[in-house]
Amino acid sequence: MRRLGFYVLVIIVVLYCLGPSFWQLITSLKPEVELTRLPPILPHDPTSVNYISIFTGHPFLRIMANSFIVATSTTILSVVVGSLAAFALAKLNVKGKGLILAFVLSASMFPPIATVSPLYIIIGALKLRDTLFALIITYTTFSLPLTIWVLTSFFRDIPHEIYLASRVDGCTPFQSFYKIILPLSTPGLFATAILVFIFSWNEFLFALTFTSTIDSRTIPVGIALFPGLHEIPWGEIAAASIVVTMPIIILAFAFQRRIIEGLTAGAIKG
Repeated sequence: MRRLGFYVLVIIVVLYCLGPSFWQLITSLKPEVELTRLPPILPHDPTSVNYISIFTGHPFLRIMANSFIVATSTTILSVVVGSLAAFALAKLNVKGKGLILAFVLSASMFPPIATVSPLYIIIGALKLRDTLFALIITYTTFSLPLTIWVLTSFFRDIPHEIYLASRVDGCTPFQSFYKIILPLSTPGLFATAILVFIFSWNEFLFALTFTSTIDSRTIPVGIALFPGLHEIPWGEIAAASIVVTMPIIILAFAFQRRIIEGLTAGAIKG
């Protein structure tokens, strides 16, 4: 009886988590006449017209390319800069480590809406409005606190004796960093990179504020601008949501083992 209750609970949790994705998939396959009717829940005549329409009626490939460039660049910058900072905080003799980490954590707590106005002025002064670089530096700024905080925890879990042994063998601190510490922290680096990529891929507020043309528009803003003056293309919006979710799903499955290792590292002590 307890086993049956467990499986029922698992099914409820899975349906709760995947329900919105299933609903979007069903909506994306419905013809227009069935979009606003319920029943039927499942489409009588599934169609791919919504998927074709997002690529033929909108510059969807261009905004996907923009999002990929922004998310990838932000992830690389955040991991490179954040890992160097985390290594210094975890392994080197830096005064006020606790204070620095507290400052880093507090910086991540500012609500984005409170910073969007001053950032808009700064980016305008730097003549970076409507550029991908404006989004990259903004996203990197906001993802660095998470990167530093997470990687510092991973680096601290590596026995300090390993770092000292590399120093005795003649490695400089930087050589110890990229030859010893980084290979041992691969799961943590993958987990952090995936989190930063997802944040950059889905961010909406700054992308809406700092961009105005298709040259720099990203996916969330592009989908938000699908509705016309007199209609909301629910089928196209659902199809676009399914398409833009696929890269995240592929990344999660491709690096599943590394992500689980990274998220569970340090959870078991013994």
